[in-house]
Amino acid sequence: MDEKDPRGALPQPPVIAEARSPFTAVRVAALLLARPRGFGERVAAVADALNAAHTDWLFETRVVADELLQLQSNWFSDFRTTTGFTLSDSPNGTLLHLEDSSRMSGWLQRQVEKAEAACRAELDQFARTDRVAGDR
Repeated sequence: MDEKDPRGALPQPPVIAEARSPFTAVRVAALLLARPRGFGERVAAVADALNAAHTDWLFETRVVADELLQLQSNWFSDFRTTTGFTLSDSPNGTLLHLEDSSRMSGWLQRQVEKAEAACRAELDQFARTDRVAGDR
């Protein structure tokens, strides 16, 4: 048994990714940060990569697409342009195109940091409010 983890090596339940969840957002943004850029990539391929990287999670393509739309909106809000982060329809499905620049890398890193902070805040809130009836 691992001394740092009192649960030892117990299996963890699978988690189904939800749209608008900071836990999903951080995983999507972190994956994009590590992916090659400068060409179109199918959104379904991004979902497949997330499922391969996080085997205890399930990322449906529609949920990944929702997170990508949110990131595209964040990009537009920050840079006032749609170039750099685009989603477009193609015969093979929706394509994601991220510009290959240091601007994109820095921006994605900030998106990861924001999502991590939102995860911590959600966990803190849960810890403060989740009590068994009659406890305290």
